Amino acid sequence: GIESNRSTLGHRFESKKEIIEIQHADQYKEQMKNEGNVIVSFEERKTLIKNELNDKATNLQSQLTPIDDEDLLEEVTALVEYPNVLVGEFESKFLEVPQECLILTMKANQKYFPLIDKNNKLANQFLIVSNICPKNSGLIIQGNEKVIRPRLSDAEFFYTQDKKKPLQDYLSQLKHIVYHNKLGTQSERSERVKTIASLIVKNLNQTKLLDAVLLASDLSKADLSTHMVGEFPELQGVMGRYYALNEKISEEVAFAIEDHYKPRFSGDTLPRSSVGDIVSIADKIETLIGLFSIGEKPTGDKDPFALRRQVIGIIRILTEKNIGLNLNTTISDSIKATNLAESKDLNTFIYDRISNFFKDQGYGALDIEAVLSIDSGLICEIPKRLNAIREFSALPESKDLASANKRVGNILKKADLKTTLKVDPTLLKDIAEINLYKTLDLVDADARKEYLANNYSGSLKLLCKLKNPIDQFFNDVMVNVENESLKMNRLALLEKLYSAMNLVADLSKLSS
Repeated sequence: GIESNRSTLGHRFESKKEIIEIQHADQYKEQMKNEGNVIVSFEERKTLIKNELNDKATNLQSQLTPIDDEDLLEEVTALVEYPNVLVGEFESKFLEVPQECLILTMKANQKYFPLIDKNNKLANQFLIVSNICPKNSGLIIQGNEKVIRPRLSDAEFFYTQDKKKPLQDYLSQLKHIVYHNKLGTQSERSERVKTIASLIVKNLNQTKLLDAVLLASDLSKADLSTHMVGEFPELQGVMGRYYALNEKISEEVAFAIEDHYKPRFSGDTLPRSSVGDIVSIADKIETLIGLFSIGEKPTGDKDPFALRRQVIGIIRILTEKNIGLNLNTTISDSIKATNLAESKDLNTFIYDRISNFFKDQGYGALDIEAVLSIDSGLICEIPKRLNAIREFSALPESKDLASANKRVGNILKKADLKTTLKVDPTLLKDIAEINLYKTLDLVDADARKEYLANNYSGSLKLLCKLKNPIDQFFNDVMVNVENESLKMNRLALLEKLYSAMNLVADLSKLSS
């Protein structure tokens, strides 16, 4: 075997010594830097590169900055031992190509750092992180400029070729691109997205958007057939927007073509228009119902089709844009309209994702369960209900009301009523039940009025007026009496009470 010793090698080209003798472990970093021209510390190299990138950009033009890409910075840091940042340049004619194409080419293929101005526009200069520091760096710069030119020429060629046909002409090629062997082609998928999008328009009563939504849905996958996306799949949607704008399609539709993939990751921006919102939600619903219909559901920590992300995307759009779409109804309608097989697991999966999403937002598990038990479909209202529950829980009457609600629920469950009962005021004999009935009549009307106005906090606060009448009722009144008429009337009163108390959330969950 090879015996370990204190001898090592420095930088392949820049080392000042052929063999470096490490005097002591504590001196390793210093000796490697001074004698071997190797910066051992990853973080030190990373900081040096970052500072040099910013300095070079500022020296070129005070308004220029290197593109912010932590992954690229990490990768380049791992590729060099003693970084040296240089400035390269390409012909300004290439700037006529969409900058996303040029940026991706420079970053992915060459590990260059593109430069952008204060308006986020690409400059025709870029930064190279070299591993050598020659006295004359001109040859290195020329070599890198020579390498990048054909890459940019390819991008220019793809863009020019793609623009020769309208997006509509690319749709026929989607029939030859398989989406999933059990779900058909991208063409079939696009038709399902269009069907679901039209359902959403109907459910939201936004018929004025229908034409734009149908066009955006129709063209949403068209760029998958283009040369540019074939070469750079990461540009799907982005190129669709450029090609749509090139043929004078409205910005609303063009942006929706790009935005229907959003949000693509945590913290990503949302679609820029209502049309984009609808097509994005439709696309995500199609993905969910389609893959669940063939049993392709996440298991444990495995989620190959990023279905969790799809649900989170829907939640974010609906809550942050305050869109009053009932997700449960829309999914049910979408399954019927697309003739996909229904999966019992999908509702549970979505319910769990909604619950986890709001837990991550800082809401309590009991509060979430209380709200979702009543209605998990109207997603945009969930944060408002949760905030109302928070306020309600801070009231002194809340604990007693939650306990009473649980007691009422248990009585009704045990009674197992087959139909909804109606209170007969003439059968109310006890002062306590008369008092509860009169108070409930007033509170119920007012609470429902506030509830329908989406004032959930106000609706819950009104319930506090019921605390004393409820306490008095349970202290003085026997529900399960022998007289069947009295018994059923009292159950009817409790049923009315239970309905009034659980408009916003299932308060019994708060007593757990």
